[in-house]
Amino acid sequence: MKHLDGLHSFPEAQDCHLMGHHNKQMDVESLRKSGRRRGSCLDACLVLSVMVLFVAVTAGAAGGVMVVMELRSKLERPSFVMEASKLSGDVPEHTYKMQNFVYLEAASSELRNSTVRWAPVHFAAHSSVGSNYVFDAEQHSLKAERAGTYFMYIDLNLTCTYRCSAGLLSVRVSDQLTCEVQLPEVADSTPVSRKCWTVSRLDGHKLLTQMTVPKEGLENWRLELSGSGFGMFLVD
Repeated sequence: MKHLDGLHSFPEAQDCHLMGHHNKQMDVESLRKSGRRRGSCLDACLVLSVMVLFVAVTAGAAGGVMVVMELRSKLERPSFVMEASKLSGDVPEHTYKMQNFVYLEAASSELRNSTVRWAPVHFAAHSSVGSNYVFDAEQHSLKAERAGTYFMYIDLNLTCTYRCSAGLLSVRVSDQLTCEVQLPEVADSTPVSRKCWTVSRLDGHKLLTQMTVPKEGLENWRLELSGSGFGMFLVD
């Protein structure tokens, strides 16, 4: 206590003590301001990162929509050209490059475990099988001569003829595409449709389509020949 009393008796010591206390307050305030500045920078970086991520996701989604729309337009194009050609007898091959397209219609309505029977569509003096493809009518196989990326699709249209049982119908194109249809139990001619598609890399292998039905079968269900088919076209 004496030592402290002595200290307070000297003005210089009091000034030093006050200056030290004031410096500590300034240091604390500086740290607070520095912390606030760092927090503001972090907030700004976080907002900027979220904005960049949002722009990237939006751009990716827009690109995906454009790709799907382009594929859909290509998918609808061959059937349109074929129908127009049947009526006019003219095939605008130079416009649509039909050599890169192929479309095969179902040739049998029977649903059973077997190789699906396909047949090309003939119109005027032309066929729905482009020059880039080889279709074997005996084996019902299809081969793309040119290696590349292909858009492949299957259309299945089925009808109940009378009191049909429920079951799963599966149509598989080699190891490239599988299309499954869960058929309901119905007692009328309710139609059931299914479209399946994929994008695959092909390098000259033959494609065979296999149909699989339940062990008990799919009694009274039939595959409609019109509108049921398999097609593909070269993407790249």
